[in-house]
Amino acid sequence: MKKLESTLTNMVVVLTAVAVVMGGVLAWVNHLTSGPINEQKQQALQNGIKAVMQADGELAVTATDTIRQTDAKGKDQTFIVYHTEKGAAVESTTLGFGGNLKVLVGFDAEGRILGYTLLEHQETPGLGAKADQWFQKGQKGDIIGRNPAEGLTVTKDGGQVDAITASTITSRAFLLAVTNAYNAYQGKAADGATGASKSNKK
Repeated sequence: MKKLESTLTNMVVVLTAVAVVMGGVLAWVNHLTSGPINEQKQQALQNGIKAVMQADGELAVTATDTIRQTDAKGKDQTFIVYHTEKGAAVESTTLGFGGNLKVLVGFDAEGRILGYTLLEHQETPGLGAKADQWFQKGQKGDIIGRNPAEGLTVTKDGGQVDAITASTITSRAFLLAVTNAYNAYQGKAADGATGASKSNKK
C-alpha cells in the first residue's frame, strides 16, 4: 500500500475523516446511553419526592407545574411543583454563599414542611454544606413540621431557627429557598427579599 504524501491537503482530508468517524461514534454512544441516563434521573427524582413527602410506599405525582418569576433585578426564578395526594414537592433555587443552592421541599396539604433534600449546592465543605442535615428533624435547626407562613428566619435576624455555625449566609439562603418554595406551592409571589414582581404559571 502506497504511503500518503505528507501534504497539507492529505492532512486535512485525514483529520476530516477522523473527525467524522469520531463524531459518528460519539453520537452512537450518546444514543445508547441517553435512555438509561434519563431513566436514572427520573428514578432519582421520584426517590427524592418520596423522601421529602415522607412516603413509605408508592407515591404518584398527579400534576406538575412550572412557575416562573422575575425579580426586580430581572433575574428569572423557576419553581417546579410536583403535586401528589399528600401535598406537593417543590424545587426552589436561591443564591447561597458559594453559588446556587437548590432544594426540593415537601409540603402537606396545610403547607407544613414534611421534609427536604439538597439537590445542588456549592457551599463550603464542613460549613454551609451542612445544610443537608442541619435543618432536618431532630437537628439544631429543625424546620420539619413548621409552616413557612409563620416565618422562617434565623435567630440572628430575630427568628426562631438556629443558623448553621459560621454559615449564616447559607442558612438565610436555605430558608429563603424553602419560603419561596412554599409561596410557589401556595400560588404567591416569591418572598419580598427576592424582589419578585410577577409570577407566570405554565
